Amino acid sequence: MSVKAILTDIEGTTSSIEFVFDVLFPYAKQHLPAYVRACAKESSQAQLLQAVRDEAHEPQADVERVIAILAQWMQDDIKATSLKALQGRVWQQGYVSGEIKGHVYPDAVEALQAWQQQGYDLYVYSSGSVQAQKLIFGYSIAGDLTPLFSGYFDTTSGHKREVESYTRIAQALKLPAEQILFLSDVVEELDAARDSGMRTCGLAREPDALPLQGHTTLDSFAKIDPTAF
Repeated sequence: MSVKAILTDIEGTTSSIEFVFDVLFPYAKQHLPAYVRACAKESSQAQLLQAVRDEAHEPQADVERVIAILAQWMQDDIKATSLKALQGRVWQQGYVSGEIKGHVYPDAVEALQAWQQQGYDLYVYSSGSVQAQKLIFGYSIAGDLTPLFSGYFDTTSGHKREVESYTRIAQALKLPAEQILFLSDVVEELDAARDSGMRTCGLAREPDALPLQGHTTLDSFAKIDPTAF
């Protein structure tokens, strides 16, 4: 059964980890407190802060406590869905203003364009919110890449190291899992995708990176041939 769809991670796969840690996270750290305080003054945005309280199990947290919770989650790199949603809102301001341009490796851009032309449906699955995913590709250094993708998935589909998350995605795509090729730089994510029935390919972009055990491992999108899986 041949591959019909390609599902890709972002960080360390289509885009550099350094961009996330050296550009996106510092920008969010700097601008998130003011954004949260502004949200607190608008009833239409109250659900964003309530989601943080719910996820932190602190229903009485005031605005400054919410800010402290978010700061701690960022420091600990916690994949909290409410944090990702707020980060996406803040990053949107940076992208729209031109302060941020999304990094995407040139080999990823070329391969994704070629795969779409060859008839593959392309999807993204990242721990960043769907909004953040659309921003990094929509305001990328290569221009607006969002027309390449047929859909996006984030932690609302489940965490990336859980088999059930990939099962849900396959169901959402209405495809047998074995017709989906998943790309990632994290072996635990690849393991979970493989255990759901998906085909997998690991990306190890650093020259001294070790192969991702149990998975075909390549250092560039240019070397990925979907017909080989």
